[in-house]
Amino acid sequence: MEKISVIVSCYNEEEALPLFYEEMERVRKQDFEDMDFEYIFVDDGSKDKTLQEMKELRKKDNKVRYISFSRNFGKEAAMYAGLEASTGDYVTLMDADLQDPPALLRQMYNTIKNEGYDCVGTRRVTRKGEPPIRSFFARMFYKIINKMSDIEMVDGARDYRLMTRQMVNAIINMKEYNRYSKGLFSFVGFKTKWIEYENVERVAGETKWSFWKLLRYAVEGITAFSTTPLIISSVVGILFCIIAFLMIIVIIIRTLIFGDPTSGWPSMVCIIFFVSGIQLFCLGIIGQYLSKTYLEVKNRPIYIIRETEKEEISKKNS
Repeated sequence: MEKISVIVSCYNEEEALPLFYEEMERVRKQDFEDMDFEYIFVDDGSKDKTLQEMKELRKKDNKVRYISFSRNFGKEAAMYAGLEASTGDYVTLMDADLQDPPALLRQMYNTIKNEGYDCVGTRRVTRKGEPPIRSFFARMFYKIINKMSDIEMVDGARDYRLMTRQMVNAIINMKEYNRYSKGLFSFVGFKTKWIEYENVERVAGETKWSFWKLLRYAVEGITAFSTTPLIISSVVGILFCIIAFLMIIVIIIRTLIFGDPTSGWPSMVCIIFFVSGIQLFCLGIIGQYLSKTYLEVKNRPIYIIRETEKEEISKKNS
């Protein structure tokens, strides 16, 4: 039988995990009687009893596998670890909070099998339940990055998608440390179809994405898939040089013709502060790219595993 690997990244999801498993099992028994399944839960350094919940699910069902990190490495690392560990012919990425409706999975599978797609992704057509300011900045981010990057980023796209093994292997081969999966999914290509659905609120727990974390993630996406900010900083630098040169000429002519020396230290101070701010902004852009390069060349592991269900099996057998 063909197998589907369900990868679930978890950070402090002890309340949501049992509910997620129950719903997934309902969908599996109803829509996938002819297929094999495996659940790969990745504990991203949770501080609650998420790992214990995974172990309890493992005791009840040997389809359940788990990976526990030595600390919090972030969702991107958790997704990558799950992809590496997956053995299915098809692989899906989902959140434990049920904001990614498991009921869509059969439709996604049928689309790949019957229409020849390599990937079926999901995107939200509404942001119901989300703070308006967060929704505004999210839409602005997608508009900006799509103008800057050659890779298309779909507004409202979720990590929830079903992929063929060929596409998964292509993503696994991209072992970069600074990961932005939404961009990587687009970068590897393959035929992708999008399924739209209305936003679903969390079934339990609270979101782990603060505004600051989302802002950092946005910067990660821009610097990972576009060098346009570097070009902008260069253009701004050239523009200010031209303006400064023209102003020097104006001041010289004004002094020679009208004998009016330049005065007004407040305006001069404002100009100095403004230009200094532009310089620091451009240096910050360059610094972001340098920091990403620095992290990549150190070649540190994307994640470190503390334990998995395989170790538990080996202990029982020894």
